[in-house]
Amino acid sequence: REAEQKINFLAHHDVLTSLPNRALLKDRVGQALISAERHRQKLALLYLDLDRFKFINDSLGHAIGDQLLIKVAERLSQQMREEDTVCRTGGDEFIILLPDTDADGAGHVAQKLVENITTPFEIDGNQLFVTVSIGISIYPDNGEDAESLNKHADTAMYRAKQAGRNQYQFFTAEMHSQIVHKLELEHALRFALARNELSLVYQPLVDIKLNKITGAEALIRWNHPELGSISPLEFIPIAEETGMINPIGQWILHTAIAQCKQWVDAGHRDLLIAINLSAVQFNNPLLVTMINTILHEHQLPADNLELEITESVAMINIDLTIKQLKSLADAGIRLSLDDFGTGYSSLNYLKKFPINKLKIDQSFVFDMLTDEDDEAIVDAVITLARSLGLKTLAEGVETLEHLRVLNNKGCDFMQGYLFSKPVPAEPFFNLLNHPPVGNLGVD
Repeated sequence: REAEQKINFLAHHDVLTSLPNRALLKDRVGQALISAERHRQKLALLYLDLDRFKFINDSLGHAIGDQLLIKVAERLSQQMREEDTVCRTGGDEFIILLPDTDADGAGHVAQKLVENITTPFEIDGNQLFVTVSIGISIYPDNGEDAESLNKHADTAMYRAKQAGRNQYQFFTAEMHSQIVHKLELEHALRFALARNELSLVYQPLVDIKLNKITGAEALIRWNHPELGSISPLEFIPIAEETGMINPIGQWILHTAIAQCKQWVDAGHRDLLIAINLSAVQFNNPLLVTMINTILHEHQLPADNLELEITESVAMINIDLTIKQLKSLADAGIRLSLDDFGTGYSSLNYLKKFPINKLKIDQSFVFDMLTDEDDEAIVDAVITLARSLGLKTLAEGVETLEHLRVLNNKGCDFMQGYLFSKPVPAEPFFNLLNHPPVGNLGVD
C-alpha cells in the first residue's frame, strides 16, 4: 500500500518540490471551472516565471538551482489559501490556481508574490536575489476553458517580462488581438520569400566633403497582397524568433551584393553596400564562410561590403563578437556599429572591436538642433570616433541645417531624407550621377 501511495503521489506531484504537477493542476482547474460556472464565480490563473534563475543555475550549478526552486515553492505555498493550488510545470515556471477570485483579488495576490520573492534567499552561504514575472488570466473574461486561460496567462507573463520584469500583468483583449496579428504575420512570412513578396530598397550614404554618394544601405521591405506594406519593425523580430531570419538574411546578402556588383561594373568601383546583421545571423559560427561564399559567387570585392551590427547585438557575447568581427575584418569586409549610444556602450570593448565606422543614431541627430543634451552626445561620438581613428555616419539628416552643423562638427558621412528616402535599385542608380545636395554646398 505504501508503494502504491508513493507511485500515486509521484504521478500527480513534482519530484523536486512535491508541488502538484501539470496533471493534477489540470484536474483541479477542471473542477474549479465547473464550480465557477455553477455558482457564477470568477477564478484566476497565475503564470509565474523566475527572472534570473538561468543565470544562477548556470553560474552556481544545478544543485544550488534545485535548492532555490524548493525554497521558492515553499514561499509560494505559504502565501496561499487551502483551496488554492500551486503547481510547478517544469524548469523555473509555476502556475497558481485561485478559485473564487476576481481581478482585484488576483492582483493583490500577485503583488504580494512579487514582493515576497524579491526578499533574498540564503542557500549554502550564498545570498541569492531573484525576481518573478507574473501573467494573470481571469475566468470567464479571458477564456472559459483551461487551455485558453493557461495560454492567455502565459501571454500576459511574457508581456510582464517585456515591460521590465519583477511585476505582474493582466491578459487584455488588446493583447489577444496583437497575438492573433502576430500569428497571422508569422504564417504569411513563411511564404513571403517563395512568393517574391520581399524586396530591397537603397538609401544613399553621402560623403559630405566630396558631395558624393559613396554607398548604399540595403533595407528590406515586405508588401503582402492582402495585408499591404508591413514594417520591418513588425516582421524582423518575428523572423528572428522563428529562425526565418536565416533564409531571409541570406536572400538579403545575395540580392544586395549582386546589385552592388552591377553598380560596380557600371563604373562605380568604390561604391559600398551596407547590410544590417541581426543577432541570430551574427551568432552563426558559419557566418564568415557564408558571406565569403556569396561574395565569391557574385565576384564582388570584399571591401565593397560593409556589415552593420547594433550595440545590443555586439554586447550579447563579447568573446564571440570579437572573434566574428576579427574574422570578417581579416576577410577585408568593412564593419560599422549601428545605433551607437542607444544600447550598451562600452568604451573598454569598443577599442577591441575591429570596426571602421560609428553610426550616430537618428534620435540624437533629429533633436540636436534644439536639445543641448543630444548635441553633446553627437559631439562626444564624433570626438571619440576621431580619437580611435574611426569614421562617423549620422542617420536621419533631414534639413540643410542638420547638414551644416554636422559638417562643422566633423562628421564624415550622412544619410537621410535630405538626400533621398530609400528607393528601389533603378532610381538609386540614377542618383549616383548627381550631387546629393545640388549646388548648395556646405559651410
